[in-house]
Amino acid sequence: MAQIPNEELLKRIGEKFDQQVTVVGEPYGLLTVETGREQIIDLLTFLKTDAALKFIFLTDITGVHYPEQERPIGVIYHLHSLTTNTRIRIKVFLANEDVHIPTATVLWDGANWMERETYDLFGVIFDGHPDLRRILNVDDMTAFPMRKEFPLEDPNRVDKKDYFFGR
Repeated sequence: MAQIPNEELLKRIGEKFDQQVTVVGEPYGLLTVETGREQIIDLLTFLKTDAALKFIFLTDITGVHYPEQERPIGVIYHLHSLTTNTRIRIKVFLANEDVHIPTATVLWDGANWMERETYDLFGVIFDGHPDLRRILNVDDMTAFPMRKEFPLEDPNRVDKKDYFFGR
């Protein structure tokens, strides 16, 4: 089968989800769409089970943190159709106060570890996940290291003072 053009993919998604999915862009030809957490499982199910699309491979689930945005925490899904060699990126943004999103383990068993990593690094809580606990950091850690909530350097460091460099 030939690769599905982004216009055709958007048309099929639009027929099913109308105004619930918006186009973010096509960086490097990769169609990127955004939806809400209420539609994410329905959208992922449609993309995986549609006879023409067959996005059966979940490449990645990860997070992003844009502290300047109204909804700063993003959950990013990358899907790949192996039969048509087509890829799509889906983004869902969440508020700091409510970082809950349904789990994708109902569709892909491999989402288990990806969601655990996203929880561990960004603090996103995947509702319905079978074993949501830290995977990389110690269990009693209270912070989420990939969030941009702390200064990059200690302002009290003395080895970075200008007078050490003749300035």
